[in-house]
Amino acid sequence: MTETQPDTAPADAPPRKIIHIDMDAFYASVEQRDNPELRGKPVAVGGSSGRGVVAAASYEARKFGVRSAMPSVTAKRRCPDLIFVRARFDIYRAVSNQIRGIFKSYTELVEPLSLDEAYLDVTAYRKLPTATAIAEEIRTRVKDATGLTCSAGVSYNKFLAKIASDQNKPDGICVVTPRQGPKFVARLPVRRFHGVGPKTAERMQRLGIETGADLRAQSQEFLQAHFGKSANYYYRAARGIDDRQVKPNRIRKSLGAERTYGEDLHDRDAMVAKLEEIADTVWQRAEKSESYGRTVTLKLRYADFETPTRARSLDHPVASRNELLAIGTELLDTLIPDPRGVRLLGLTMSGFGETGDTVDEQDQPAQLGLDI
Repeated sequence: MTETQPDTAPADAPPRKIIHIDMDAFYASVEQRDNPELRGKPVAVGGSSGRGVVAAASYEARKFGVRSAMPSVTAKRRCPDLIFVRARFDIYRAVSNQIRGIFKSYTELVEPLSLDEAYLDVTAYRKLPTATAIAEEIRTRVKDATGLTCSAGVSYNKFLAKIASDQNKPDGICVVTPRQGPKFVARLPVRRFHGVGPKTAERMQRLGIETGADLRAQSQEFLQAHFGKSANYYYRAARGIDDRQVKPNRIRKSLGAERTYGEDLHDRDAMVAKLEEIADTVWQRAEKSESYGRTVTLKLRYADFETPTRARSLDHPVASRNELLAIGTELLDTLIPDPRGVRLLGLTMSGFGETGDTVDEQDQPAQLGLDI
């Protein structure tokens, strides 16, 4: 395949060097660090009760299929030797602040997404020649200071840097240069694009779109007809184009979704399945706008139209779609079972201490010729 450059490349576009740092199995790794007896063993952070939910899993546990948001009983069934530990968010927050202090020694342009991940714009840092060298030094310093490993994605924009950080986990680094960007995106499954959740990925598959190359082959008119307002985002992302800035101070909006059902729901498993679909929608919106709240609110409407809500506030922004679903499920369990049945479910994230920069609707300029 002939390599091509993004469609728009204004001569005066300032080159950027963006790093995305993501801690490896952060909560579980902190627990293993602090308790030597847990090292090398399958660990789940969360409750082990009948209705408990896994909040985080060590890599040893993941080998057995244990994952975040999984019911604890299912996790224990998959991994009989699984060790449950209670979350200690005060410790996680302290370690996160320590890591951010390292970030700030390279740039003031640090945009935290959660306790365990952040974007850095290191374009102006001159003491090291490349962003790759900076990322490697940061990874070494984090390991020396905390005993924890992290993975890094290095690229010329946020979209690619975030995807790259997941490419060689755990304890890895991936660099995507401007010249490599289009080919890198072309090979990606569309389900790995931020903003493409399971339902959207299924719809794309039905349209013959399974990779970035398939997505790039579609016209804006085609994408608009099938995906509405998301069309421009998909069109640009398929070309590796993203000019969103790394913003340390962001004003975030609340995000939510709800669904009304034609037949009342009585079975818990059916409700959790519906809640999973809602969490997918909310998380897609959160990723597209880079907005992650600290408070999760569950809305439920019984068959007699009584509509209670339950909320839980964290001391950190919701870290993942799985954490959002786990909290929503815990809140749901405070309101069921109920003989009336459920006709509506909804999830909302709020309590944004900073502001999210939304994806611009106009074509984004590419940054070319950058040595990263």
